[in-house]
Amino acid sequence: MIEKKVIHKELASGRWFNFSLMEQLANVGSDVERAIQWKKRNHDEYSQQAFDRALELLDLTIQDQKNKGRLKEILRVREMFVNYFMYDNEYSFTEEFWQQYFLDFAYAAAIQKGR
Repeated sequence: MIEKKVIHKELASGRWFNFSLMEQLANVGSDVERAIQWKKRNHDEYSQQAFDRALELLDLTIQDQKNKGRLKEILRVREMFVNYFMYDNEYSFTEEFWQQYFLDFAYAAAIQKGR
């Protein structure tokens, strides 16, 4: 079995689970945005690193017990995200879709915090 390197050690140790789902997905969106921007600039290594960080945060979100009611959606987002960045984008998503999808969570998280 291959052991996966943990990127976000502090978050993975439990801090991530203190965030609301909106905050979690807003944070995922930050790395998705970075992956998109680096990909557009043809910086494959940086894009891959941002992709890996976003994927790890999505996996932590999936593990969070409070998100059980949204698990189907989160798993689907993970599948489509991986397909978009790593494979042939069979669902024909655009970078604008990903940016708007996660921006909505950032907006909702800001409202939750009273900003």
